[in-house]
Amino acid sequence: MCCSLTDLCVLSVFQDGSYLAEFLLEKGYEVHGILRRSSSFNTGRIEHLYQNPQTHTEGNMKLHYGDLTDSTCLVKIINQVKPTEIYNLGAQSHVKISFELAEYTANVDGVGTLRLLDAIKTCGLTNSVKFYQASTSELYGKVQEIPQKETTPFYPRSPYGAAKLYAYWIVVNFREAYNLFAVNGILFNHESPRRGANFVTRKISRSVAKIHLGQLESFSLGNLDSKRDWGHAKDYVEAMWLMLQQEEPEDLVIATGEVHSVREFVEKSFKHVGKTIVWEGKDENEVGRCQETGVIHVKVDSKYYRPTEVVSRVRVRVCVCVCVCSRPPTAQFKTQVQLSCLMFRVLL
Repeated sequence: MCCSLTDLCVLSVFQDGSYLAEFLLEKGYEVHGILRRSSSFNTGRIEHLYQNPQTHTEGNMKLHYGDLTDSTCLVKIINQVKPTEIYNLGAQSHVKISFELAEYTANVDGVGTLRLLDAIKTCGLTNSVKFYQASTSELYGKVQEIPQKETTPFYPRSPYGAAKLYAYWIVVNFREAYNLFAVNGILFNHESPRRGANFVTRKISRSVAKIHLGQLESFSLGNLDSKRDWGHAKDYVEAMWLMLQQEEPEDLVIATGEVHSVREFVEKSFKHVGKTIVWEGKDENEVGRCQETGVIHVKVDSKYYRPTEVVSRVRVRVCVCVCVCSRPPTAQFKTQVQLSCLMFRVLL
């Protein structure tokens, strides 16, 4: 990959952005990231990508303060960088929290995408930039068919899903109206040890690690029977890049084709530290008890329920990796759980 290629990654300090930045730097890109101003350091996941991590000296990764709610700063950054590829990974991406921050979620996830696309147009780069929009399987929500595919009707069940629905269609609109190479990657859930601490997979793995180390006795979850297609973030960021390397822009679904429940994730996590969880009770009175010690480690709390739960979603094997990627996925479900638990046992 030619080193003259320049990438602009919106809000690159989180899970997907950190893996994407690593991936692009290895391919010789100059990576520019946009991150929000914070009173505390929020670059922990990309510290190792600085030329000098101790002094935050920039090399081929350069960071810019900006925000998807500020169109002026987006125009300035895009005009200054003049990127060849733009990856919009910026979002308020927590589904449960989107019910509490519905207006903010719409402003960032929906209208923020419009601001970014309009900035590309304002800077006169519609013919030279390729644009990737991080879409989501939450668009399917109340699923209309199983398995889902690119032509499955959308039925979002959260403010997050509804905001992403607007973003999806405004990308399609700019592609058709201005001939912009713009694509939507409809990504199913993807996890890693870099996942945010308030997402269920990391909450489980961190809690299991703390219990194993004697730092915690129990933790609470919501719907134990909620099922998701969980992939690994490393595979998904490669799929993002592959979508921008195609001859023609096309919206694609990215998934593993396997679904697993939260309950199963809990069981396999505890199994990794030598504990067997036995379930007792029903609904909000259900608990997970350690078979070996009799101690209750898992409880159900209704405050973690979503006002509207999505129907179990499943998609056949990831289309991009089958068609374009020659290597196997980074981690299947069982290995993912082991990686997450092992990582947090080391960190704690």
